[in-house]
Amino acid sequence: MKLGPYAVDVPVMLAPMAGMSDLPYREICRAHGAGYAVGEMTTCQPQFRTSRKSATRWACDAELGLRVVQLLGADPAMMADAARYAEDSGAQVVDINMGCPAKKVLQTACGSALMKDEALVARILEAVCAAVSVPVTLKIRTGWDREHRNALAIAGIAEQTGVAMLTIHGRTREDGFRGEAEYETIRTVKAAVSIPVIANGDIDSGEKARRVMALTGADGVMIGRASYGNPWIFSEVGAALGHLPERKAPGLEERHAVICDHMRRHFDYYGGARGAVTFRKHLSHYLKGLPGSEALLGELFATSDADVLGAAVSRYFERLQDDEQGLG
Repeated sequence: MKLGPYAVDVPVMLAPMAGMSDLPYREICRAHGAGYAVGEMTTCQPQFRTSRKSATRWACDAELGLRVVQLLGADPAMMADAARYAEDSGAQVVDINMGCPAKKVLQTACGSALMKDEALVARILEAVCAAVSVPVTLKIRTGWDREHRNALAIAGIAEQTGVAMLTIHGRTREDGFRGEAEYETIRTVKAAVSIPVIANGDIDSGEKARRVMALTGADGVMIGRASYGNPWIFSEVGAALGHLPERKAPGLEERHAVICDHMRRHFDYYGGARGAVTFRKHLSHYLKGLPGSEALLGELFATSDADVLGAAVSRYFERLQDDEQGLG
């Protein structure tokens, strides 16, 4: 798939997710099959660019794949300025968030709230596309609510203003993440525009990805929550779509090795104390459903020492492997 001057050889993508899709997480997902990864959304307001949280959400030269910065805002001039800042900072793609359904985002008339004002959508897209030389992409939902599904109209605006790729989450803003995603709207949009269209929402297996691609005709898929504690989902989907070789589901040894790799990257990026605290959410996903994991998590959530955290995880997996071998 072409995205401006870039080729996306494996159009199986990691979605931007606040608090999750930071640089270490993007690198782990890439290592396990993601061909494209979008960073956490960052506000376009200039006064926050150097805050501790926002500073990690701009482009990083160490990133191995395409550097994609996602911007959140509702003012065309401010969004254009933020896009220029992103490009100057090393972003190779600028993504615009018009899909986030979070209340705190909607209260600022940003994210999916923008879908109520198609004229403002056009002004933002025109301003951002004119401000930068890198590809500009857009992420939306099917509409504001089920009575106002206007993804098709916004897709037309996006194509006309120069947006290079469109990602559609198969729910309205009103739906949030409730119920099942619908893909008919994505199919309608794909048939109407010539730019690449990416399907997003409830894609949690290779088989589901095949069905969604067959139904929508989309150019690729984007995966969000199904990747929590499961970076292997990208290799599974990539194989199912014919982009990657088949791989076996991870056993305990591989699962442990990936957690250790992710921890190392995470601690190197954030430092030990902050890293130990912010990695807890990842551990809760990696360990979900494993025997005795609830007791371990209780222990891990009581420490902010990276060495203690890593040692406890290693002891836990050693016990699991010993038990597995004993059963065998």
